[in-house]
Amino acid sequence: MAKILVVDDEENIVMILKDSLEFSGFQVVTASNGVEALDVVVKEHPELMILDIGMPRMDGWEVCRRMKGNEKTKSIPIIILTAYAQSVDRKKGMELGASRFIAKPCDPVFLIEEINSLLAANKQ
Repeated sequence: MAKILVVDDEENIVMILKDSLEFSGFQVVTASNGVEALDVVVKEHPELMILDIGMPRMDGWEVCRRMKGNEKTKSIPIIILTAYAQSVDRKKGMELGASRFIAKPCDPVFLIEEINSLLAANKQ
């Protein structure tokens, strides 16, 4: 069972994602801001991160930058799931090393497919 870290400051989004992911067989840990997310990564060692951009204390851009700049965490796939859906945002996310960029709201089935795809690719 893969462990996924969901990072979003909107509690209702976290709960919806957590419920969907757990129903699909994943173990889920959560964080409500970027600083907390980096702490959870160290403690929990997730296999994948779903990351919002607009959050207090540290935004998702900085979390992604730090994750991909750290030898211990750079291989963890990051799915940016955000309301920031402009092409410039998508480009920035991919340049920072995100594996996928998905606009909110998203189809939970599509998200699960993307997660499974990334986890399978990361095991090869």
